[in-house]
Amino acid sequence: MAKKIAKRVTKSREGIDPNKHYDLGEAIKLLKERATAKFDETIEVAMNLGVDPRHADQMVRGVVNLPNGTGRNVRVAVFARDAKAEEAKAAGADIVGAEDLVEIVQKGEINFDRCIATPDMMPLVGRLGKVLGPRGMMPNPKVGTVTADVAAAVKASKGGAVEFRVEKAGIVHAGVGKASFDVKALEENVKAFADAVVKAKPSGAKGNYVKRVALSSTMGPGLKLDPATLSA
Repeated sequence: MAKKIAKRVTKSREGIDPNKHYDLGEAIKLLKERATAKFDETIEVAMNLGVDPRHADQMVRGVVNLPNGTGRNVRVAVFARDAKAEEAKAAGADIVGAEDLVEIVQKGEINFDRCIATPDMMPLVGRLGKVLGPRGMMPNPKVGTVTADVAAAVKASKGGAVEFRVEKAGIVHAGVGKASFDVKALEENVKAFADAVVKAKPSGAKGNYVKRVALSSTMGPGLKLDPATLSA
């Protein structure tokens, strides 16, 4: 099995120049040609930023609605009561609850990808910080996951909303579609994501903000991108 994987990796890298900065469209075509796994590979973008997230004024965080969706079936959990709970269910939320949902999460049963809460539920949801925080799932008003309009938030999450947050090394990354998407759809998604990250530039960022950008597929090689081709 190891030999098969090594052979596939070697083949996927054929014709790739590790030192070249590719045009976005060219990079996508190369990745699509090499996405030969038995599943629909995810196309991922990684942006190395000139920030130090240890400083509060250099934190980069936000959410972007990808114009062509992510290609993923996103499971959404909503903390809400009464009428708001019904609104969430009607909008397509996979799990809806209050104290009962808190108990489920505290047991480590996290069968969802994104978490939304109404403002009145936050004192309750706050107890889950140690569980949801490390997974990047803690509801936050800055990215629209603490809101009274739970229906819109659920639909956005299901429709292609991607939350991003810079990591310790100054890198922001996200899945921006599937290898089965056509080139134009992936280009639009990558540009939308990059544009959102640029707009989220913090006040404390100095000098060159976007240092490096790379595009890859789940099982494929990583390609350096020319940042100039990312402009929306």
